[in-house]
Amino acid sequence: MSEQQGADVRVLLLTGKGGVGKTTLAAATAAGAARRGLRTLVISTDHAHSLGDAFGVAVGTAPTPVAELLWVQHVSTQQRFEESWLTVQGYLRSVLDAAGVDPMSAEELTVLPGAEEVLALLELRRQVRSGEYDVVVVDCAPTAETLRLLALPEALNWYMDRIFPANRRLVSALRPVLSRAAGVPMPQDAVFEAVAALHRDLADLHDLLTGKNASVRLVLTPERVVLAEARRTYTSLALFGYAVDGVVANRVFPGEEGDGWLEGWVRAQRVVLQEVEESFADLPVWRSAYRAEEPTGVPALLALGDDVYGDDDPLALPTGPEPFRLERDGTDAELVLSLPLTARSDIDLARHADDLIVTVGSYRRVLTLPTALRGAEVAGARLRDGSLRVRLRPAEGAAG
Repeated sequence: MSEQQGADVRVLLLTGKGGVGKTTLAAATAAGAARRGLRTLVISTDHAHSLGDAFGVAVGTAPTPVAELLWVQHVSTQQRFEESWLTVQGYLRSVLDAAGVDPMSAEELTVLPGAEEVLALLELRRQVRSGEYDVVVVDCAPTAETLRLLALPEALNWYMDRIFPANRRLVSALRPVLSRAAGVPMPQDAVFEAVAALHRDLADLHDLLTGKNASVRLVLTPERVVLAEARRTYTSLALFGYAVDGVVANRVFPGEEGDGWLEGWVRAQRVVLQEVEESFADLPVWRSAYRAEEPTGVPALLALGDDVYGDDDPLALPTGPEPFRLERDGTDAELVLSLPLTARSDIDLARHADDLIVTVGSYRRVLTLPTALRGAEVAGARLRDGSLRVRLRPAEGAAG
């Protein structure tokens, strides 16, 4: 499969705290794209797999047509697991068997943590690269799971670049000796190839999701706890280089008069909605009214999308600078990392060899310096206008 194939596909991920209605909004956005004549796939990486309920049809593990130019898919993670990880799992089981672990426990211990979500994202990559669609809309898992998954490709890339090659050479050289001495089977080349293939796919997925045609849209309801999580998500997505293109405030009560109970909710929501506008002042904020019943079926979803987006283009690409970029200032350079809604006290910056380690709250990103800046000294760092700016100065005597 060519990595260039599918390079122009618009990829839109919708995420938010569980229960905010992101599945319905993902379905509505996809239905609107198909109505515009774009071949559109909406795919779920959420365990709940409720996209079929939103469209009112039975949906399979392969793309299922639900309207003209519109397909829906629930990923079969078991099938993808067998394709991507079965070789590695078999090796791990053999190691545990040699250590005396019973087969049932070995089966449980060799399941890759987060495998279902990871393989669902790999299926997203496969569909984008297939060249069969113009738009792929993703109904993501709730935000905490989504953030862990989106951080995985870059973290695995760091591991593979530094540790994997050395381990592979060492095991190849010592395999005969270690197998006889320890009685534990050493990994064969097929195991390394399976891990390397998974790494390549995840790295390509990362390139897709941080590329110019991909963005994330946050879905929230006007509640303080939900808003607080959306703010943290916005910062964390920027930390890992993912562009956020807008926010949908869902289930907004209409401002009706004469109902004391409802008026109380309306007033409370108005306060939170004002905070939403202030928190995401640099992004479009769309509102979706609370409905008497959940929109089900293509006509109802199209009506929902029209109400939410109005005359705006829901597939418009985000504008503004990239979340992570390099700027030159004479001989110095500045690494600029977008960190919206972040205070200086939230950030920890460290240097290790050729890496900068940026920690924001519970999330950490390891940024490997470009080749031209390896060995450069950190001359200063500042947080300005929602961006962390790290000044790098080439070491004395280094080539310019």
